[in-house]
Amino acid sequence: MHPIQTVGIVSKPNLEEAGELIRGLLKWLSDRNITARCDEQTARYAGIDHFYGRDEIPDGAQLIIVLGGDGTLLSAARAIGGREIPLFAVNLGGLGFLTAITVDQLYPELERALKGEHRIGRRRMIECELVRDGQIVASYSALNDVVITKSMMARMIDLDTHVDNHFVAAYKADGLIICTPTGSTAYSLSAGGPIIFPSVAALCLTPICPHMLTNRPVIVPDTSVIQILSRGAEGTFLTIDGQVGEPISKGDRILARSSTNSIILIRPPRMLYFDVLREKLKWGER
Repeated sequence: MHPIQTVGIVSKPNLEEAGELIRGLLKWLSDRNITARCDEQTARYAGIDHFYGRDEIPDGAQLIIVLGGDGTLLSAARAIGGREIPLFAVNLGGLGFLTAITVDQLYPELERALKGEHRIGRRRMIECELVRDGQIVASYSALNDVVITKSMMARMIDLDTHVDNHFVAAYKADGLIICTPTGSTAYSLSAGGPIIFPSVAALCLTPICPHMLTNRPVIVPDTSVIQILSRGAEGTFLTIDGQVGEPISKGDRILARSSTNSIILIRPPRMLYFDVLREKLKWGER
């Protein structure tokens, strides 16, 4: 990794403690002659006028500092757009499977990152295309999941699902989740999906409240191309990482596959994956 001369900072809104923390962080970086590129929310906390759009934050940066929860990290991961820029994620949110660095670890871990002594983990993303009348009308990248779901008042939706041209099932359900191993501890877990170790080369199909109780989650290789045909009426939505997306119509096809892009997460030095699960899921200690 190149010497860190410029960092981007992305912050979650509505954090009471963020103002003092960010002002201290900006001074800490300035004392080390490191330039900070702040998004609008970070600039507000710091009381400065100059800021960048989130898609501009990674330009010229060697590190992105994320202050918030997993949702803020998901937004930052999409903004990076496949560039080899590590994400330094500090948990100021709730559960935080991905934002495992605590506020107390902020400066010691930043020092380690400046010296190149940090531990990293790579997380593969997923690509999604929405095809309508034979034309690609939208493309997305997700770190956690691609979700097809019904609106609040809609009935169950019908989703014909293929994996590598092999028919899987005609799901009648409230929706279907296609998740990465990283996303296996998000919406998919709540819908009864398995926890998948991050380095496993797989994608998971998890139906949401299926009409057939025998429709269970299915894990497929990450080399698979997943194709879903929407046969339902209006009121069906495509959602990416729970943050962006659009309505889909009857006859639309959703194509999902593992991306060639991955993100680089800086991890706490002594906290491994099962340590995170024990802490976040309140699993019992020995």
